[in-house]
Amino acid sequence: MKVKWIALGGAAAMALCHPAVHAAEDAVAADAEQAQDSIIVTAATTGSKTDTALVELPQPIKVITSEQYLSQGAISISDTVKYAAGVLANPYGRDTRVDGFNVRGLDALQFRDGMRDIFSYYASITSDPYNFSRVEILRGPASVLFGQGSIGGLVNLVSKTPEFRTGGEVNLVYGSYDRKEVMGDVNVALADNMAVRFVGRARDADTYVDHVPDDRVMFAPSIRWQPTPDTDIVLTGLYQEDDTGSTSQFLPIIGTFRPNTAYPQGKLDQYAFVGKPGWDRYNGRSLQGGGSITHAFSDAIKINLKARYIDSDLEYKTHYANSYANPQNPFEADGRTIGLYADASDAKMNVFSTDNNLQFTFNTGSNIEHKLLVGIDYSWNKVGKRTASGYDIIDLYDIDTDALPTYDPVGPYIYESQKQLGVYVQDQIRLYDRVSVVLGARRDRVTGSSGQKDNATTFRAGIIGEIGAGISPFFSYTESFLPVAGNLQLPGGIPGAPYRPQTGTQYEAGVKWQPDVNTLITATVFKIKERNRVLYGANNSTTQSGVLDTKGFEIEASRTLPGNFELLANYGYAKLKSEVNTSLDYMPRHTASFWTTKTFGLVDEAQLRLGGGVVYSGKSVSTSAIWSIVTPARTTVDALAEINWNSWRFALNATNLLNNEYYASCLARGDCFVGAPRNVMGTVGFRF
Repeated sequence: MKVKWIALGGAAAMALCHPAVHAAEDAVAADAEQAQDSIIVTAATTGSKTDTALVELPQPIKVITSEQYLSQGAISISDTVKYAAGVLANPYGRDTRVDGFNVRGLDALQFRDGMRDIFSYYASITSDPYNFSRVEILRGPASVLFGQGSIGGLVNLVSKTPEFRTGGEVNLVYGSYDRKEVMGDVNVALADNMAVRFVGRARDADTYVDHVPDDRVMFAPSIRWQPTPDTDIVLTGLYQEDDTGSTSQFLPIIGTFRPNTAYPQGKLDQYAFVGKPGWDRYNGRSLQGGGSITHAFSDAIKINLKARYIDSDLEYKTHYANSYANPQNPFEADGRTIGLYADASDAKMNVFSTDNNLQFTFNTGSNIEHKLLVGIDYSWNKVGKRTASGYDIIDLYDIDTDALPTYDPVGPYIYESQKQLGVYVQDQIRLYDRVSVVLGARRDRVTGSSGQKDNATTFRAGIIGEIGAGISPFFSYTESFLPVAGNLQLPGGIPGAPYRPQTGTQYEAGVKWQPDVNTLITATVFKIKERNRVLYGANNSTTQSGVLDTKGFEIEASRTLPGNFELLANYGYAKLKSEVNTSLDYMPRHTASFWTTKTFGLVDEAQLRLGGGVVYSGKSVSTSAIWSIVTPARTTVDALAEINWNSWRFALNATNLLNNEYYASCLARGDCFVGAPRNVMGTVGFRF
């Protein structure tokens, strides 16, 4: 504890001794820069790897600034995306081990600065939302630009980088579950062409699950140098250490969501801790270093080079009840005794990624402009694990934690590695400054340590055009692929042929309406077809499905009204249908959200900002061969009260304000995942 408070004090001193910048950064284009204090952002890089206005991209891209998601009380990356159309954040409740988001009914991958961030479950710690200037969501397949990736979409985190100005902020936070933290964001202009930035957080906190802390130390330095007006060099670093556990306790359906008829007087607390205090943990350390170089040879030719290396160490120890062998009746005859698994693992992950491209800008006529992108990217990841496990019988209603044995991994690590090399080309064609056409293709080669090799060619095409009054209809076709490591398992666990890559295609049509810079409305319909998903069968067998179809509709609207009155509304519908397995359709079909803020002028130049939001997730159905479990729809309310006075900021955030007790998901395999209860945080900030 002493070390944690030394870290807290050190972070506060760092922020107070340097001028810093406000958390909300400039967006990537001039239009976005003009609107940086608004919820309207009009440009992004994720959809094209170029600085392109959103109304020129034939695909819906959502850009969420740090100012917005921090105002909404986000404490994890999952929280940053909960006010986005077609996105289900925390589909299995808040998880201190990993961030989870579901886009268009399918799991989405996480990228950082355009390069994939996570390659293996339980081999790394979660990213810190304070370290990013914005989060960009690309819905639908995107392999042409990003290589192997999820079929539903991806979430790209954009790191804070230095600006050529001097300023800063420090924030002190106290909140629910004895949360104590300090955050600092420091930007110093060393010269007209050189700047450094330091972003840090130190946190000492508990969670709503006993014996599960949420402690963190994060420090992210960066430096930016422009040796010439045409050259921009940025180097970034990250040190982050987390000491936490698992807020996901994998509680059995029987005794929580459904009554335990064998022991009717006993109902488990939905926030119960199942394990051994002091042994159960999820502790990790992440070191990252990266850089980018952008150079314009002329107005027509620009090169962009970037790379990142990740070194991660993780220790994960956990217990969970055996609600899987007999989901409908997991307890013994006494209604209290149940099997308890113990898993312990040490993991190491190393990742090297690089993405390099040339951009050519030219005309093939007086009214035909081209932005041609030609690139090559490469990634290598190596994940090593060693494990230990055990199985005990316990009284789940009165666990004798002192009697629980411990298990520790020993021996050598078992490593798996993968390499990907991709070449891509994309042409953005602008016709008469009204119509944009995007054409792209990519070729990838992926090899694994087991000798498995996969090759894939993917394509994308789209068109969008303004027909007047800011209305721009669009249509697009995109493809995606995701290699699957390992082999098919025949009954009895006998290895079969190697898995085929998952592939996906999407057709999408919609319209974007931007009557002015303060308004953006997007409506879209889509159809995704996924092939080769791995399905788990009886007797340790696996197969790969034929086709999984997803159809859906989304609408999102952002509007800033006179008088600093902001509105953000979203709705998404996604229906999955499998030819071979109905259990895949277990995510909610309906999601919706609404967020608004209003700023009022007070005396002595002070301003009061009030905000509130509602997030809705429809019911979900999980089906197995023996039963179906329906998780009811759930609604949560968030609130913000903030006063800005001179250089001071006083804020009060509440998520799940009404303390709705709900389950995020209950799965027919036998376990339930609880939603996070009310969380309140008070912040005192000072800006220079």
